[in-house]
Amino acid sequence: MSGARLPVAETAQVRAHGLAMARRHRRDLAWMLVCHGLAAVCGLAGPWLIGRLLDEVVQGTTTLATVHAIGLGLLLSLLAQAVMTHWAVRRSCQFGEKITAEVREDFVDRVAGLPLSTVEDAEPGDLLTRASRDTDALTNTVRYAVPETLIALMTCLFTFAALMLVGPLTALPSLVVIPLLWGGTRWYLRRSGAAYRRRGASYTALGDTLAETVPGARTVEALRLRTWRRQALDRDLGEAYAAERHTMWLRSSWYLLVEFSYVIPVVATLAVGGLLYTHDAVTLGQAVAATLYVRQLLFPLDDMLSWMDELQIGAASLARVLGIGRIPADRRPTGEHPQGERLATRGVTYAYQRGRDILHGVDVDLAPGERLAVVGPSGSGKSTLGKLLAGVYAPTGGTVELGGVRLVDLSAEDLRRRIALVTQEHHIFRGTLRENITCARPAAEEEVRHALEAVGMAAWAAELPGGLDIVVGSGGHQLTAAQAQQAALARLVLADPHTVVLDEATALLDPATARHTEQTLAAVLRGRTVIAIAHRLHTAQDADRIAVMEDGRIRELGSHHELLAAGGAYAALWRAWHGD
Repeated sequence: MSGARLPVAETAQVRAHGLAMARRHRRDLAWMLVCHGLAAVCGLAGPWLIGRLLDEVVQGTTTLATVHAIGLGLLLSLLAQAVMTHWAVRRSCQFGEKITAEVREDFVDRVAGLPLSTVEDAEPGDLLTRASRDTDALTNTVRYAVPETLIALMTCLFTFAALMLVGPLTALPSLVVIPLLWGGTRWYLRRSGAAYRRRGASYTALGDTLAETVPGARTVEALRLRTWRRQALDRDLGEAYAAERHTMWLRSSWYLLVEFSYVIPVVATLAVGGLLYTHDAVTLGQAVAATLYVRQLLFPLDDMLSWMDELQIGAASLARVLGIGRIPADRRPTGEHPQGERLATRGVTYAYQRGRDILHGVDVDLAPGERLAVVGPSGSGKSTLGKLLAGVYAPTGGTVELGGVRLVDLSAEDLRRRIALVTQEHHIFRGTLRENITCARPAAEEEVRHALEAVGMAAWAAELPGGLDIVVGSGGHQLTAAQAQQAALARLVLADPHTVVLDEATALLDPATARHTEQTLAAVLRGRTVIAIAHRLHTAQDADRIAVMEDGRIRELGSHHELLAAGGAYAALWRAWHGD
């Protein structure tokens, strides 16, 4: 089954989220804009003072004191602008870091709150791309692009206001560029959003292909699938190349228009200002000051337009990050509390794809403390049933109840406190081995030692350099697959749920270690409800009852001896297991 593509938020949702974030931080945003506004105002004194000096020279009224005063004014304006810019940049950096932290924390909360069924079904590279590439792009946008764009916009407004004060007639020529910039930018924005979303999707597909190919390199080599996987990689690379090239063409076309637009207002202001000066409509100082203001106006305008491309990238990334929040919750907590620990399914069906049921009308009633083994051929629905009983999946039909309350009506915290799922998949977090085990529940040293002994890892853990305080995970001491799985089982012992679903939990252990671990776990889990899904039939032999699944249905249900005596599917599996 191919992974499901996660949703992407609409443009309106991205805009609403950005406005909501701005409202939450309006005080910080206001202080940042005030500081930059004052810095911009300080920088506006220069052209006016230069124009004033020229007028004094033309009129022949200039004096040494006037030159000194104007020079001192220029120096003071530069110093004031430098001081205000320092505080403005400092405010901007603080604002950016605060928003960046919020964005990352919000993303972690969104991912941690995803339904486990969504995580199971999602394409492997989709979440990774959103967690890495998209959050990095969004962080860069929030930290730099948003503040710099706001600052540039404010500077443009103040500079144009100063230009108008110098003389409305000299300000008019600078407006001729507006239609050109407006039309070109509108053309770019109408196409760039979809283009950047396409680029993000192409990198997701490329990440999926790499995520499937690299871990499966041995399988690819063994089955001589190199050509097939290379073709898939070339296809995804081609799409990523085409998407990247399209966005680059849009940027290049728009940048060319923008650069050309910068020349027009300066030339127009010089020409019109000169013409007005010859007709005594403006002074030479006004014409020069207007030209300097127009030239000064280009710098923040260039910053604003340059950062607009980064804003488009950030908006596309934000749409993908927010899309995670559009995934509907798979449970609706009602506040009800289970009356007892009886776990039961009633007429349960489940389909990964609509109209194609994997399970068909499954009925199971487990008494508290009962151990049920689920066996059957691959593809019979064993793991799917285990995930339904663990509350990972919500049934598409029928109900799964604990103590008379549907699992989907329990909160995630309440569910995990009562039912735990341990699969053959495991994860070792970067940190000490002790932290990896006690992440299930803070525990005293004696409890940790008991958990280690329960899963048979006390001996080899004691032999490690540093013991339980050795750093494991990425960049640390590498545990074997069997050791990592035993660590996962130790977490289970500390979590202490009353119901446990073991989905091939000892599959990565060698037969002797697996048998020993299962026997030890059986003692630890005594009194708890256990659903064990396994291919090794010796696990089933120890169970109170055995459910034999075929084609998504329970064909047989009974004890080991009852099913052997019945001579049905289980008896055939047992004979095949023992080579009879």
